Amino acid sequence: MKKIAVVAHGDKTLGDGLPELRAVLAREGYPDPLWYEVAKSSEAPKYARRAFEKGADVIFAWGGDGTVQRCIDALAGTDALLAILPAGTANLLATNLSIPIDLEGAVKVGLHGLQRELDTGTINGEHFAVMAGTGFDAFMIKEAGKKLKERFGRLAYFYSGTKNLSSSRVKAKIEVDGKPYFKGKISCVLVGNVSKGIGGVEVFTNAEPDDGFLELAIVTAKNPMDWARTLGRVAQGKAGKSPFVKVTRGKKFELKFDGRFPYEVDGGARPSVKNVKIKIHPASIRICVPMVEA
Repeated sequence: MKKIAVVAHGDKTLGDGLPELRAVLAREGYPDPLWYEVAKSSEAPKYARRAFEKGADVIFAWGGDGTVQRCIDALAGTDALLAILPAGTANLLATNLSIPIDLEGAVKVGLHGLQRELDTGTINGEHFAVMAGTGFDAFMIKEAGKKLKERFGRLAYFYSGTKNLSSSRVKAKIEVDGKPYFKGKISCVLVGNVSKGIGGVEVFTNAEPDDGFLELAIVTAKNPMDWARTLGRVAQGKAGKSPFVKVTRGKKFELKFDGRFPYEVDGGARPSVKNVKIKIHPASIRICVPMVEA
């Protein structure tokens, strides 16, 4: 019999909530899992590590991409096995891994699915599994706060995005795998470990979460008209053909800005910085995925 643990963001909801999760686990033969509820995602790493130290065979992360990212950051580099219960707004990692957005289906994946070794990236030392970004992306996520997401769901991101289409650009120097790659003004830099972003839009067509590379997109759009053209290309899966987007891939990126610039990690806003270092960590986390991915 497996030893099961649950790390749950108490404010997040999936199905009929945490009482239903207990019932589903009990029906599967696990009536008394290790159980840790947190009030905010930043508290999740402590309990993810505790669950691992107590010998949990599977650690279920209940919450959005922020909670899942915090658990991944705590467990990356160990042999822990993480299962995702997608109770958030965007659920981007679950979507990219074809994990069902329903409670019973997600639990079955965690208990009976495949175990897949995935890459993670780090941005300034913090692990992520989906995407990290600076500039517009970070402004958008910061503005789409808790109350806005509770009221509008995914539409909160689009609302906050429209408010930031004229955000100031900064001068940047960007290196890829130790070599100069870009110098100039940017409005956004996005780094992806998977292909799909918010709304299921394929941002990075060739991205795979276990190929040993991260995808990099540099956006130079400076006004709403530029952004409209850029987002139109992105929606068509042709981001690299936009005159305002420069796309490449690599294993290590260094970004230097002439002023402080905000950044985000898997949908979680972080303080502004002047330097960002990003690198790939191949096969650094094990995650439960469906037996047959869509």
